[in-house]
Amino acid sequence: MPPMVRIVKFLTSPFRLVRDFLYQMPDDTPLSETVGSALGSREGLAGLWEGLAEHLQALRGHLFRSVVALSLTTVICFSVSEDLMRMLALPVGDPAAAADVGMQGGIIGWWQKAQAQGADGLDRLQVIEPTEAVGVFMRVSLLAGVILALPWITLELFLFVAPGFMPRSRIVLMLGIPLVTVFFLLGAAFCFLVMLPTAIPFLYTFLGFKAAWRPSAYFELVTTLMFWIGVTFEMPLVAYLLAAARLITARQLASVWRFAVVIIAVVAAAITPTVDPVNMGLVMAPMALLYVISILAAMVARRDPKKKPRSG
Repeated sequence: MPPMVRIVKFLTSPFRLVRDFLYQMPDDTPLSETVGSALGSREGLAGLWEGLAEHLQALRGHLFRSVVALSLTTVICFSVSEDLMRMLALPVGDPAAAADVGMQGGIIGWWQKAQAQGADGLDRLQVIEPTEAVGVFMRVSLLAGVILALPWITLELFLFVAPGFMPRSRIVLMLGIPLVTVFFLLGAAFCFLVMLPTAIPFLYTFLGFKAAWRPSAYFELVTTLMFWIGVTFEMPLVAYLLAAARLITARQLASVWRFAVVIIAVVAAAITPTVDPVNMGLVMAPMALLYVISILAAMVARRDPKKKPRSG
């Protein structure tokens, strides 16, 4: 074989592996038939357990690589965790000063003002336990690490479930991998820019008590809210991917809208930091809108191609 041909084959081998993986046909034997045949004989049952063990082994490998990626990204985020803590402390600072944090002076000017206002917010938090500051530092680093590692974690999840899908659905799922991070960031940004500036001042000045919050309690509240709001913003993307994979339909989602409203209310009540209806409504409104968008996304994903008009 000529050297040039070997070089070309070596360079194109990753693309061929990806192509073979995407277009590999899955086993179309129904699960009920597989389990029934396995229960009918000792050899079939042994084969079923062997296949299950292989899946568990593969799942362990994907989980291990995800944990390693998350650990690495969390360590990388150590270098910016202090800046992130000042940004997350922005809502607890002086409201009048927070209103002056605009885009005057460009991004650099905005960043400097936000960091100064965030430092004022950190000064309002009081550390009580010796290791409390370390715990807060690790929590903020972990949240940033989750966002940074989310594409890799999503890829590992895709590699685990993709063999069970048809090639078309497999390609659609793969194309949705980068959008997972985008939708999560949109949810976290909505929480930080809309929810927290409303909820935190309300909690800080409620009934006129003099607040002396602990950093652990404050950052646990903020990071938990940002994480779960980011997760809920994945709803339209998940609906689109499941519909494209022919697992759900827009009609099914629309038919259970009453049940969905109840679930949204329960989830909003669980993750809302206050018990007042205003802040709960700030959580429910986008979640309800996201459910409607999910129905539309499923409708787009399952739309049939236009039929060609008959000639003659």
